[in-house]
Amino acid sequence: MKRYRFYIILVFALLGLSFIILPIASIIFGTPLSSIKSAFLDREIINSIILTISAGLISTAIGLLIGIPVSYLIVFKNFKGKKLVESIIDIPIMIPHTAAGIALLTIFGSRGYLGKIFSIFGIRFVGTMAGIVIGMMFVSITYLINATKEGFRSIDKNYIKVARSLGANDFGTFFRVIIPLSLKDVISGTIMSWARAISEFGAIIILAYHPMVAPVLVYERFTTYGLAYSKPIVFLITVISLAIFLLLRIISGKMKNYNKNR
Repeated sequence: MKRYRFYIILVFALLGLSFIILPIASIIFGTPLSSIKSAFLDREIINSIILTISAGLISTAIGLLIGIPVSYLIVFKNFKGKKLVESIIDIPIMIPHTAAGIALLTIFGSRGYLGKIFSIFGIRFVGTMAGIVIGMMFVSITYLINATKEGFRSIDKNYIKVARSLGANDFGTFFRVIIPLSLKDVISGTIMSWARAISEFGAIIILAYHPMVAPVLVYERFTTYGLAYSKPIVFLITVISLAIFLLLRIISGKMKNYNKNR
């Protein structure tokens, strides 16, 4: 009976893996080499991929600067409305991302409150790199905050008490105890946040259709020229993303082992 249960689990596991692997394999092995070569020589495609990766890195870096303090306050401080704040943080995951783009446009557009303030300093968000970064950050920062929260909550509070008993203030405890002990979760959240950022389409197409990030360019090529012209872009994005994620996982694993051996 146990063997049958194992086979049932195995069948469903294989179905789940197939659901993920088959579309990816179809793109990787089903894209003609001539189309791939043409994509490598297409400056618009290469510039779009570079823009996507760089904007994703910027949005993730900003997300780290403002997201980690949010996680810290939620986990280590008590204040009224904490549950409401946590619920608000999860909203970007739940709402349609075209709706997120509209919401961002009302704030960061030329007539929006923040848009008017930033325009004084020559910063505009509609149709600019800044708009792409804002769109990416809005939909991705939730993953970073939630992962970091879980890391902070998993810390044995005795370590924090010991640090403070030895004279460490909140600032010192944060950087010398809390961050090192939750580093694997921070890294995991950072990777997930960056991944979500570079895959964003809905919010960006509303706020900054141009310059085109890779997801928007795929949509533009598909709707204008058809599947054959969009597949090479998807191929490059898939292969580059796979290579980057493998590298990040390796680095993350080494950092985790380093922290364990300290």
